[in-house]
Amino acid sequence: MTITDFDMFENSNKVISRYKLKEKDDLTDYSDDIELVFVELPKFNKQLSELETLSDKWLYFLKAANTLESVPASMEEVPEINHAFEVARESKLTRKELELLEKREMFLHDSKNAILKARQDGKQEGAKEKAIEIARSLIGILDVQTISQTIGLSVAEVERLRN
Repeated sequence: MTITDFDMFENSNKVISRYKLKEKDDLTDYSDDIELVFVELPKFNKQLSELETLSDKWLYFLKAANTLESVPASMEEVPEINHAFEVARESKLTRKELELLEKREMFLHDSKNAILKARQDGKQEGAKEKAIEIARSLIGILDVQTISQTIGLSVAEVERLRN
């Protein structure tokens, strides 16, 4: 697929042109699988309010991406266009702006991981406290070895609870 910002085929008003390969002398098709597709953006003249198909939305985006401040509401339901907009936006950033964006993304990633780790540690700590609480309640009922094996605490930990 070739996307142009100029008119390639002046004798045609079509935005998208498709061509097949043929043998030059006997005009047999080369392959049904190979097709040359040309998209001439200057020939696409629909306004935002006129976009109907997914192709219309992509053509509008490709033609207007460098002037868009954000993805138009009527195109937000297409996740790929949202992603393409972010890529286009980032490509316009200076090196310093890109570095700041990368640092921000790393900070957000690190913060998310810190929260997940804290939750995991909290769960483990809570489970340990629960095991200690159960072991305390069993000290007068069962021997240290049985409590250790049942609850998952070491014999030394159960002995400390006994004292």
